[in-house]
Amino acid sequence: MSVRKRLSPEESRSAALDAARLLLIEQGPRAVTLKAVAARVHRTHANLLHHFGSAAGLQEALARHIAGTVCHSIAEAVLATRSGVGSPRQVVDMTFDAFDREGAGALASWMRLNGNEDALNPIIDAIHDMVDELDASGAGTMRDVTLTLALLALGDAQMGRPLAGSLGLPRDTARSMAEWLLVNAAERAGIVLHN
Repeated sequence: MSVRKRLSPEESRSAALDAARLLLIEQGPRAVTLKAVAARVHRTHANLLHHFGSAAGLQEALARHIAGTVCHSIAEAVLATRSGVGSPRQVVDMTFDAFDREGAGALASWMRLNGNEDALNPIIDAIHDMVDELDASGAGTMRDVTLTLALLALGDAQMGRPLAGSLGLPRDTARSMAEWLLVNAAERAGIVLHN
């Protein structure tokens, strides 16, 4: 007989979010159900209902989890680029990877299509907070660039591969264009980014 380790509420919630993120990456947003996550973490459906309230609650918590970790990493990459340690391309790649490989684009689209638009608020709030933190000048340049970069990354996650292929372009064309945009916007704002 196997004995399950008793987890604190925070540990249980964290394990469920990690499992939900893996399901999202491996199988897409439809796979992120309370039942599937419960099976991954060897807990009951009722246990997850206790922590998240519903499938929509789980999706919102997952969106918050992804947005928080991704925005933190992107903010660190931006600061590293400003100090000469990183590059604009690293910022672009992290953003595009968050929407594509990490599943944020698929999750956002899925939630919106299912009428769970409020669950997008954690993503929007995390991006807003990150921009406020990074836009010390208050000039708004970071806002313009962030909006464009996020929309490019979302669109690329949704249809970048087939569209680039049909146009005979390299797969990373959108990333290259986003990098160009980021560098030029920084130059116009007098922000020095190191390559």
